[in-house]
Amino acid sequence: MLSPRLFSLLFAGLVSSTSLLAAGKCERLVATGNPEYPPYLWQDPQNPEKLIGANADLLAAIGEAIGVKIDVLYSGPWSQAQDEVRSGRVDLLAGAFITLERLELMDYIHPAFYETQSLVWVHKGREFPFAHWDDLKGKAGGKLVDNSSGQAFDTFAKANLTLESVPSLAQAFQQLLLDRTDYVVYERYPGVAVAETLGLLGDLQALDVPVSSEGLFLGLSHDSACNDPWLRGQLAKKMTELAASGLPETLLQRNLALWRDLQSQPVNTSPNK
Repeated sequence: MLSPRLFSLLFAGLVSSTSLLAAGKCERLVATGNPEYPPYLWQDPQNPEKLIGANADLLAAIGEAIGVKIDVLYSGPWSQAQDEVRSGRVDLLAGAFITLERLELMDYIHPAFYETQSLVWVHKGREFPFAHWDDLKGKAGGKLVDNSSGQAFDTFAKANLTLESVPSLAQAFQQLLLDRTDYVVYERYPGVAVAETLGLLGDLQALDVPVSSEGLFLGLSHDSACNDPWLRGQLAKKMTELAASGLPETLLQRNLALWRDLQSQPVNTSPNK
């Protein structure tokens, strides 16, 4: 029979080995997200297979802190990105509101790293009074495929509003300016960024009262081979530390400036060498 001291040593060694295996189980994680989401995420002009932005920078900081490399890759439009996480082919969704559907496909890492407002965008000169969700009834609206403005508004909209889903924000804004819709529901910062890029900011108006204000979270796929208690705990711990440090806001402002700088640069049309 093992002595109590020897048993304790063996148990301690087993726990230590298990911890090392957990920490070393996945040395690399793959993340994806909405590629039309500046300043949070967008495709890298120098390497379109990658996504850059505030969310990508935050994941890089978290990965460095926990000793795991996190690559943030382009996996198609927003709807496809969510499918990749749903299947487990991609480990992390780099920025998503909490919805009932998404709770079935991933674990949310708390706390949220940003609070973001969804607004009602209209064709300038065609504003209408908006103070409550009911004010949107009877109007034709636009939204992105598989995009959420928060579970409460999503539920209300499904039951009460007419919203046409389109694959991109650019298309949603274009339909709005053609008067095919009366409004588009989308977030403040990405809406401004995309409108600026399209040269449409002077033609669009965001109404003052937000539709919703929601937390933007990191999601870990239920079917990721890397989804274990150690990783979930480490991600939550580091997210809490970084959120308290103010780093997310610093990264957001830095990437707002970066996005605008990139838009002001001439497009390089020379052939690859």
